[in-house]
Amino acid sequence: MSPGRARDPSIDTRVLKAAARHLAAYGYEAMSVAAVAEEAGTTRQALYRRWPGKAELSAAALAAFADQATEADSADPFADLVAELANFQRGVSRPGRLSLAGTMLQDSVEADVRARYQAQIVAPRRRRLRVILERAQRLGLIDTDADLDVAVTMCTGSWYARALAGSRPPRNWPVRTAALVWRAVGGTPPPATQPIRRKAPTRT
Repeated sequence: MSPGRARDPSIDTRVLKAAARHLAAYGYEAMSVAAVAEEAGTTRQALYRRWPGKAELSAAALAAFADQATEADSADPFADLVAELANFQRGVSRPGRLSLAGTMLQDSVEADVRARYQAQIVAPRRRRLRVILERAQRLGLIDTDADLDVAVTMCTGSWYARALAGSRPPRNWPVRTAALVWRAVGGTPPPATQPIRRKAPTRT
C-alpha cells in the first residue's frame, strides 16, 4: 500500500490569510467558506479536513494574525506607553484590521469566535497597557489611585472614535495620546511632548 500524499503546509497559510481578509471585508455572517477555499487555491473538502466549520476557521485565522508583541519592562514607562501605542497604530492600520474589529461587535458573530478575538487580540493589548501604567504607579510617576481601567480604554479608544467619525488620526498620534493619558492619571509627560502654546499677537 503506497503512503498517502504529504500534507501541504502552505495550504494552511493561504487559507488562513484568505479567511482573515474575507472576515474583514465581508464580516463573519457573509463570509463564504467556498470563496475562501477558492481564493486559497484549494477545495472545501481540504479546508473542512483542517477546520470543521466556519467558526473554527475564523478563530484560527484570528489566532494566526494576532499581534505577537511582548510586554515592555524598562525604567521609562512613558516611552513604553508610546511604543505600545505605536505598535497598536501599525496593527490597526493594516488592511482589514479596523473593519474586523467592527465585525466582532455584530450580533451575528458566534460567541466562540468573539471570545477568541477578545482573548487573543484585545486582552493581550489591554494587559500590556495596564502593566505599563502599574509600573508607572510603583515608580511614583502617576497617581497611586488612578483609574487604570478607564486609562487603558482611553489609550486605544480615541483611535476607534476618530475612525467612526471619519476623521484621520492626528500627526504623532502615539505620543500625543500617551501624553494625554499620562496627564489624566496624574503624571507629567516629558517636556518634548508638551504642546507648543502660541503667543497671542500683540496689538499696536
